[in-house]
Amino acid sequence: MPMTTTPRRALVTGASSGIGAATVRRLRADGWQVVATARRADRLEALAAETGADVFPADITSDADVDALVAHVRATGGLDAVVNNAGGALGQDTVEEGDLEQWRTMYELNVLGTLRVTQGVLPLLRERGAGDVLVVTSTAAHGAYPGGAGYTAAKHAERMLSTTLRWELVGEPIRVIEVAPGAVATEEFSLVRFAGDAERAAKVYEGYQPLQADDVAETIAWTLSRPAHVNVDLVVVRPRAQANNTTIARTGV
Repeated sequence: MPMTTTPRRALVTGASSGIGAATVRRLRADGWQVVATARRADRLEALAAETGADVFPADITSDADVDALVAHVRATGGLDAVVNNAGGALGQDTVEEGDLEQWRTMYELNVLGTLRVTQGVLPLLRERGAGDVLVVTSTAAHGAYPGGAGYTAAKHAERMLSTTLRWELVGEPIRVIEVAPGAVATEEFSLVRFAGDAERAAKVYEGYQPLQADDVAETIAWTLSRPAHVNVDLVVVRPRAQANNTTIARTGV
């Protein structure tokens, strides 16, 4: 990145919990200025008190909210990187029984939300002279599994968004990075997916050591810290026990 006397500044979406909140903490610890955004203002305020991050509540499925978020970022110091982390899964039904509203919600959040934010901040990155667009997808973006078609379809689309963007921006000093985590035990991902069924959510992580949000945040921070001429196109990061989306060694380690 260009030489500067001020810290680099990042926008992190989905920052109210899980990987997003962990990424805010990690980037702040590394000396970044951070704008954290999510829908839940109370959680953002707690994160701001903890880390010193700037916070701005916004729903990335809303054009008006994203416009206001981008205006805030521009008015308060510009941007060097965006971490498109907001996303999530709903349900685990078969294609035959898939809930259209859940599929629509997943597409709006994972794909169109990432598109809105990325379109909004690209001018800010160009104004800075260089920057990073990082997209947190999933190993669901790289493979299928029974009952996962709604989520894998959305994450495959998000991966194609980031891959195509990288090709379209070639020649500009803007890096496009994809981080694709496997099984990550956060406080909400599986709980939200299974509509609050805590027992079912817990079973996802039984019998092995899944990734933690901090593991993914560390990976994100590493990719953003590479020299400016180095683009980490893709990092797939899984628990040691997970070979692919459907093969996990539940042996207690």
